[in-house]
Amino acid sequence: MEVKKGYTAKAKFLLVSPSKIRPIADTIRLKPYTEAMAILESTPKKGAGLIKKVIQSAAANALYQNNKLDEDSLFIKQLLIDEGPRLKRVWPRARGRRDILLKRMSHISVVVDEIGNMGE
Repeated sequence: MEVKKGYTAKAKFLLVSPSKIRPIADTIRLKPYTEAMAILESTPKKGAGLIKKVIQSAAANALYQNNKLDEDSLFIKQLLIDEGPRLKRVWPRARGRRDILLKRMSHISVVVDEIGNMGE
């Protein structure tokens, strides 16, 4: 039987580049849940709102599965920003030529856990 390693949530195929989300993720990784939510609320970027939704979902999963927990006892154990597929669009150029416009997608994976399990 596997040992439970936290509470997870994922968001896939988000239409925002991973390079735009990763700096936001780096600021809140391994922080307490309440502090991370305060940082995300004050960050005026699209990626901050997307990460915030996924973290809230992971916290809701934790509180639903374990009634003894509260939001103050959670921290962000793992936050991964992976690259998804790319949409290829044509961008017309001079003399009948074209360029390929790549619209990049991201996958966000979050694991939250109790602060008591921070060393594991």
